[in-house]
Amino acid sequence: MKISQSFEVARPLAVVWELFQDVPAVAACMPGAELTEDKGNGLFAGKVGIKLGPFGASFEGEAQVSADAATHRGHAEGRGLDRKGGSRSKLVMDYRLSEAGEATRVDIDADVQLAGPIAQFGRTGIITETANVLIGQFVRNVEARLSADGAGEAAPANELSALKVAGLVMKSYLKRSGS
Repeated sequence: MKISQSFEVARPLAVVWELFQDVPAVAACMPGAELTEDKGNGLFAGKVGIKLGPFGASFEGEAQVSADAATHRGHAEGRGLDRKGGSRSKLVMDYRLSEAGEATRVDIDADVQLAGPIAQFGRTGIITETANVLIGQFVRNVEARLSADGAGEAAPANELSALKVAGLVMKSYLKRSGS
């Protein structure tokens, strides 16, 4: 399943690029993500938890991350396994940062492959709607982290409840469908 997202962060390119090179900080901004180990050379271990209605999955896996400062582009490839539910995931993601006036535009192109029980949600569009909600929360968390860094404080902890995600996904779906 291909997912493309674009958003703007109200900060200069150099500031956003610096944050995106701090993989633990970026992981802390992503709802449901937890970095568990930096294995060196751009290899990271972590967990990603997601709840889709009554179905939940907690993927454990690894991701290889690389970036090119000259082009302000990055690449990540990861795999995960939900040991409890038997679902598997694979992600290939590219991102580009570019100037947008005084802000920074972030373009993300991802190919997400799901197998096992969670794959049924990819066919219904729920995964895409959930991705839209999570990216929105990610942007707010990035903004909060950058604001806190400027003030010398830590950004607030990142938590997003399953109920809140479900409500936001439903609201987004209804808005798009015109209901």
